[in-house]
Amino acid sequence: MSYALSSGVTGLQAHQKMLDVAGNNLANVNTTSFKASRIGFAELLSQTLSQASQPTDQVGGTNPQQMGSGVGVVSITPNMTQGSIVNTGNPLDVAIEGEGYFVVNNGEQQLYTRAGAFGVDESGSLVDPATGYRVQRIGLTGEADGFQIPGDSSIRIPYDVALPATATSEVKFTGNLSSDAVGSARAQSLVSTVVYTVNEGTDALDTTQLDQLDQFSGGSGTGGQLGAGQTGTITFSGYNKDGSDLSSGLTFTVTGTTTIADLIDHLNNNVLTDSTASFVNGRIQITDNETGYSRTDLSMSYSGSGSLEMPAYFEMTSVGGNESKATNIAVYDTQGGKHVLSAALVRTDEINTWDIVLTSMSGNVLRLSPENRRVNGLQFDPQSGAFMGVPQGEATEFVVSFTHDVAHPQTISLDFGTAGSFDGLTQFAGNSTAVAREQDGYEAGNLSAVSVSSEGVLIGAFTNGVKKDLATLAVGLFRNAAGLERVGNGYFAPSANSGGAVITQAGSTGAGAIHGSALEKSNADVATEFVSLIEAQNGFQANARTITVANDILRELTSLIR
Repeated sequence: MSYALSSGVTGLQAHQKMLDVAGNNLANVNTTSFKASRIGFAELLSQTLSQASQPTDQVGGTNPQQMGSGVGVVSITPNMTQGSIVNTGNPLDVAIEGEGYFVVNNGEQQLYTRAGAFGVDESGSLVDPATGYRVQRIGLTGEADGFQIPGDSSIRIPYDVALPATATSEVKFTGNLSSDAVGSARAQSLVSTVVYTVNEGTDALDTTQLDQLDQFSGGSGTGGQLGAGQTGTITFSGYNKDGSDLSSGLTFTVTGTTTIADLIDHLNNNVLTDSTASFVNGRIQITDNETGYSRTDLSMSYSGSGSLEMPAYFEMTSVGGNESKATNIAVYDTQGGKHVLSAALVRTDEINTWDIVLTSMSGNVLRLSPENRRVNGLQFDPQSGAFMGVPQGEATEFVVSFTHDVAHPQTISLDFGTAGSFDGLTQFAGNSTAVAREQDGYEAGNLSAVSVSSEGVLIGAFTNGVKKDLATLAVGLFRNAAGLERVGNGYFAPSANSGGAVITQAGSTGAGAIHGSALEKSNADVATEFVSLIEAQNGFQANARTITVANDILRELTSLIR
């Protein structure tokens, strides 16, 4: 009877633990990323009543006679399988699909969790709001931009850090330039960016308009003109229609009696050869005498008494040639000022060759020299239409000086694609579709929203439309995840049988993918746990009945002596 009683007691204890495990699983059926456990039973050591014997020539062998002593709990194993992932709409909620654990720090040690319901505390740190434990990162992401602190693996969400303006350094072009389209022939035309006012009656340059002519030092002429003995010199540079340098009449002396008509006459009679200058609506206008491809350009500078405002450059109101494609894009200076860069791609007289010229730029342009506004000789393969590059030594850039930073002209590189490929400009038959697709500058901005990529990279969206990588979530991998030790609040700590954590990035070295704005649900299955409850109840009742029957038999035995 002692065996039956002891076996029944162990059965009660084992099934009580089975009930406890199932109850805990059901209690956490809605706990974020909870991993259900299952219990394992095994019989206890049996008492051998007689040993087994070998067969002999006369008789066969006999089996051992053993009496079992009950059942014991040999394992309570967590089920580390993936729970279902549900969207929450909260951008800082994250879930791992596959292997891995988020890494947090409690100030003393690293802990690991699958529960990614994170938030931002008052200091800007990414934390588990339930405990305040700080979420950890991996790599150098965000350090170069000042979002993260070098040497500190905690993640900062930089709502308090402004993204400084970045000047445009590159513009990329894509699309087709027609190999066969023939448009209306045009003559190249340029106009000055300065509007001049002249004095009535004298036709002399009016120096009283400070937005057009800075005042000269001294001078007693009528209307602020240069007085007696006051002189200055205007210097010209640029190109003729055929691309040759202007070679004569490159200086013009200005006195108190100089008129705008004198300036125009000097340009026509001494400077220009294939073009004609005129004065239209307060602007100096240069127009080619004939249509067709043209490199006509002009630059003017002044030196002498006082200062006379010269055009920063001449805008191209019409680009000479039979086929051209205009495009424009917003670019930014070093202070984040926005400028509209307008350019034209024009087919040259050389077959399969185009130029690009900066026709105008809005904003506070100080100077745009003729040699810095055109890229000559964009060449295309006559058979494939692929972009083949530019002549050796030809700079593929525009250089512009702005009034706020005179000492540092801004260079804007032009990317037309990889030579010999079709990832940029092409030349096929049909319409011209070439555009300035993108540029790398932006104005200053502040962080407005955060999202998480599948690789665990936190991406910040700023008010200026720029997106920047803020940090990369650290993910811990374990050789035996089932061996992790639960330490409460959904956290795990390494144990002697789990192995140490291998810190990596999501999507690499076996780590799973990250889902942003989502959480992993508990993997406890209600139906399975209800079945476990029934099984635990049945097992408990059966073992209780064993004890009851054994007790009845013992009671009957004691009644024999009465």
